[in-house]
Amino acid sequence: MPRLYRKTAALADEGIIPTRQRPYLEDEMALAARYVFPEGFLWGTATAAHQVEGDNTANQWWAWEHAGRVFQKQTSGPGCGWWRGRWKEDFARAADAGHNAIRFSVEWSRIQPEPDRWDEDALERYRTWARTARQMGLEPLVTLHHFTDPLWLSEQGGWETSEAVARFRTFVERVASALREYVRLWATFNEPNIYAYRGYVEGAFPPGRTEDLAAAFTVLTHMAQAHAAAYEAIHRVQPDAQVGIVLHYRGMRPARPWFPPDRWIARLHHRWLNDFYYHALARGRLIGPGLRSQAAPELRGTLDYVGLNYYTEDQVRFTLRRSEVFGAHGFPAGAALSAHGEIAHVPAGLYRALRWANAFRVPIYITENGVDDPDDRLRPRYLLEHVHQVWRALINNWPVRGYLHWSLVDNFEWEWGWTRHFGLWACDPQTQRRTARPSAHLFAALAQNNGFDAALVDRYAPAARPVLFPAAGLDALRAT
Repeated sequence: MPRLYRKTAALADEGIIPTRQRPYLEDEMALAARYVFPEGFLWGTATAAHQVEGDNTANQWWAWEHAGRVFQKQTSGPGCGWWRGRWKEDFARAADAGHNAIRFSVEWSRIQPEPDRWDEDALERYRTWARTARQMGLEPLVTLHHFTDPLWLSEQGGWETSEAVARFRTFVERVASALREYVRLWATFNEPNIYAYRGYVEGAFPPGRTEDLAAAFTVLTHMAQAHAAAYEAIHRVQPDAQVGIVLHYRGMRPARPWFPPDRWIARLHHRWLNDFYYHALARGRLIGPGLRSQAAPELRGTLDYVGLNYYTEDQVRFTLRRSEVFGAHGFPAGAALSAHGEIAHVPAGLYRALRWANAFRVPIYITENGVDDPDDRLRPRYLLEHVHQVWRALINNWPVRGYLHWSLVDNFEWEWGWTRHFGLWACDPQTQRRTARPSAHLFAALAQNNGFDAALVDRYAPAARPVLFPAAGLDALRAT
């Protein structure tokens, strides 16, 4: 291998210099090349029914809100007005900005408001959304369960009961039959690991239980079984569909890598939060709270792709406090933080998350990535440096097929209500007025150009220039 090639390959492996393909640079001019993504790569945004539709009165989250369980006792109310018709203008915003994909979910409690009643008008409305998205040039990725359950299901025991598996399968068959003409990409569940953790361990989501690891494991197991049942049901209705699951990944790294207890507790927390569905769906094993394993071969291989949600990464320090499950979580020293300090800017964590997702041996879609930032001070840098990590994964030939930013517009952010701002477009829930943030224009440029160059970085996030186009790369090549 020529010396120049060896040097350039090493720099590209470390993400120091951009290159069109892995890598061969004939001269230093190649350092000015754009970060280029594969043809057909999906650029879009993600949303969830309860967070944007509004007026979802028949699910457990509406009841939870109106019991005063959300920050400042806020409620979702009319949401972002999607059920009242504003979905179409938001779809148009995305299409006009050059996006070629959009992720939205369907609300189970609208489609099946009672155990023995189906609302065909609601199904037709979602069918219209999917058809319109495709007509606008947006590939729809439809999520079938995004944290909300019909109130009647919750009253029957929810996902703690095995009957929920068959109920969900029936619901999925209805939806897939109605939308199959326009939807190719289906996600069965959004973040079932977070649904179980926040509902049964942390208590921030309904039903609000804490430290109930046994119930959390039961819920995780039933959702895994429901995923497999939905996978089979969709493929029976639509053989060419691509069916996946969306998993939240939060990196856990030892705060003191030299200290064995930190390494141990970081690995343990990683396994609890991140690894259940890897073992279930890639290996056909169910790993309980005591890390005991049982065979579940019927779950293995029920994935056509994996959806990856990544926001940040934790540093974990061993502690003797049982209330913290023997691990105190924090962020790397000096990391930039989101507006409310809940997300640290750790873009390399996305690369590590993609390496984890690659172990599933199926295509990967980044289905959520974003930051709470009402003033758009961090988001442009966050966006570009995380997209750069996606490029790093691609030059390793990891099968990343798309990047969906969270979110299209500000919306109702679960336990935080309207106090968190993730949208490319700001949305005032009182007036419903939309305002494009600078990052909306940045993301439009990414989507339209299928990549980015130094000029775009200088315009929107000059602080990222040393990371994305460092002088060190040029100096290294000059030294060859």
